[in-house]
Amino acid sequence: MEPVMASVPDFGNAEMGIPKDNNAETDMYRCRVNEIFQKVDELEQKVNEVEQFYLNSNKKQQSSSRGSSIGKERDKERHVPSIKKQQQDASRREAAAAKRMQELMRQFGTIVRQITQHKWAWPFMQPVDVKGLGLHDYYEVIEKPMDFSTIKNQMEAKDGTGYKNVREICSDVRLVFNNAMKYNDEGSDVHLMAKTLLEKFEEKWQQLLPKVIEEEKRREEEEAEAQLDMQLVREAAHAKMVRELSNELYELDTHLEQLRETVVHKCRKMSTEEKRNLGTAISRLSTEDLNKALEIIAQSNPGFQAMAEEVEIDIDAQRESTLWRLKFFVRDALEGRDKNAASNGGNNNNNNSNNNKRKKEICDANVKTAKKKSKKPSS
Repeated sequence: MEPVMASVPDFGNAEMGIPKDNNAETDMYRCRVNEIFQKVDELEQKVNEVEQFYLNSNKKQQSSSRGSSIGKERDKERHVPSIKKQQQDASRREAAAAKRMQELMRQFGTIVRQITQHKWAWPFMQPVDVKGLGLHDYYEVIEKPMDFSTIKNQMEAKDGTGYKNVREICSDVRLVFNNAMKYNDEGSDVHLMAKTLLEKFEEKWQQLLPKVIEEEKRREEEEAEAQLDMQLVREAAHAKMVRELSNELYELDTHLEQLRETVVHKCRKMSTEEKRNLGTAISRLSTEDLNKALEIIAQSNPGFQAMAEEVEIDIDAQRESTLWRLKFFVRDALEGRDKNAASNGGNNNNNNSNNNKRKKEICDANVKTAKKKSKKPSS
């Protein structure tokens, strides 16, 4: 822990009121408190994760135009599926979609066979013999050569390297004819044959296209539904995490308060000098810390008006437990402030100027109390 300024009272173990022969017990309490704070830090990270999740969820909901008000009501009524059921449903959807796509590809295969059986299809059945035909500029003109034997091999591939959907095959069929039309002059036989077969293919493709569009739309809806289910699963998981975090934080807070009270009850009575130093230290707190100190007093003194415009602190009237709690709090607050001031190049004087009014009230109150005490005969 960094050393505090000379004007801040020394709040070591002995000065806290804990006998020196109880140092081992003090260290035990300190270690336990440190463990609790470490656990709190871990829980706060989880809280941040939950907050980030819901922040991202809200952004997605605002940016998404999907679904009418009826659809939103239906989403609210959806049963939240389990992770296992989510995986099972996804597998079933994938299998069903793959089966439907295989049927579409089978129907497309019929179109390909009809085209390749045409009497003019022979120039396009095998890869172009660039070397044999002396087509030295072929690869300069054609970026991606294609032929029907290559298409057939891709359609029959069983190792996962084949076509995944009908549109991929359609694109390659068009490429066969477009390459031929691009490389061969418009008046040539090959150009005419490619153009004629391409027109026949497009006619047959238009007959199958509605089924392809229907399947694509269905697949899109299923994927959107799956994403919604996954979102609901995540929300349910994070909602459970929030409940668990809340319970854990409550238990830690209760345990920490018990430890704090135990330590306070083990403290000796505070001396007159220590009370005077505590009053001086309180007057040096920032506005925020000062309000927290007043709340500590109010916790054990319901009649104390912590939020009043004028606040008078009678140090001698406070319980011993309240005094030591104040001392612990003031020590941490001042040491933390001085650490921040040191890291900022010692410019903490600028920050203090904003708190002058509130601190002056407390200083005046402490002085007033001190004057009252000075008039009493010493015991």
